[in-house]
Amino acid sequence: MSQPFSRYLHPFDIAHHPSLEPEVKRAILASWASDRNTVENHPSLRKPPELDNPVPLDDVFAAMRSLDNPGSQPTLQ
Repeated sequence: MSQPFSRYLHPFDIAHHPSLEPEVKRAILASWASDRNTVENHPSLRKPPELDNPVPLDDVFAAMRSLDNPGSQPTLQ
C-alpha cells in the first residue's frame, strides 16, 4: 500500500474510493479495526495513527460489510 492513507478521514471514505481495489480496501479497514488501534478506555473506538480523530469500530465494520455488497450504501447496525 503505497498511497498516503492520511487523507481518508472515515472508513466510508475508503469503502467508496473509486480507484482502490477491494482487497486494498479490506486491508486498510482491517488494520483500522485492529486491537492495536483501540482508544484507551474506549474499546468501541479506533484511532489509526494516520487519523486525527478516532472512529467508531461499528463504522469500520459497516464499511467492511459494504464491500461484500458493492451496490449498497454502508449502514450501521
